[in-house]
Amino acid sequence: QRARAQGVTRMVVTGASRDGSEHALALAKAHPGTLFATAGVHPHHAVDYDDATDATLRELARDPAVRAVGETGLDYNRNYSPRDVQLQVFERQLQVAADLQMPLFLHQRDAHADFVALLRRYRDKVPGAVVHCFTDTGEALRDYLALDCHIGITGWICDERRGTHLRELVRTIPANRLMIETDAPYLLPRTVRPPPAHRRNEPMYLKHICEEIARDRGESVEVTAANSTATAEAFFGLA
Repeated sequence: QRARAQGVTRMVVTGASRDGSEHALALAKAHPGTLFATAGVHPHHAVDYDDATDATLRELARDPAVRAVGETGLDYNRNYSPRDVQLQVFERQLQVAADLQMPLFLHQRDAHADFVALLRRYRDKVPGAVVHCFTDTGEALRDYLALDCHIGITGWICDERRGTHLRELVRTIPANRLMIETDAPYLLPRTVRPPPAHRRNEPMYLKHICEEIARDRGESVEVTAANSTATAEAFFGLA
């Protein structure tokens, strides 16, 4: 209700583990037409991925409410799972997306070289891929756009300390490849004033990210909102 009051009428709930993906789908089924889901295993949980998990993800992904495979990828920042295991599990989920012809919802942190090398092998086998919560360099952005990836921008861009470089880069992302996301409950935009006492991010704050991106791109909030909505609808098949 809080999101709807701020103009956010449809949301994608991300699955980051086997249990989390099942929960995301349950939420989507409880709110048809408003919530949709992804099914995948985040690199933090790669060590838990086994044949049973693979089978479960394939089953979940066949549900009409599930619109992408992920969140999957590589995270060499925390290394909660060994890097060799992350690579194996990332490739298994790339294969799931290829087999089911579904788009990918991707995570990459401090692992660009390995990530883009593996993604490059599968990119023409899947219908789409979005690099979620992009915070990387201009070189990384160029690599992703060369692979015809979509780019997800979060409230990181609203951080006056960490988001400065993103404000430059976001101008170079084609409108039909730019998506706006909250990454809730994380990354509360620092432009929310006053900040909520609980510091928890939620979809109702999406407008703050949209406003910052519009300012950086030199366009109206209405244009940024319309373009990013149309791009997300096309990517997730919500149109």
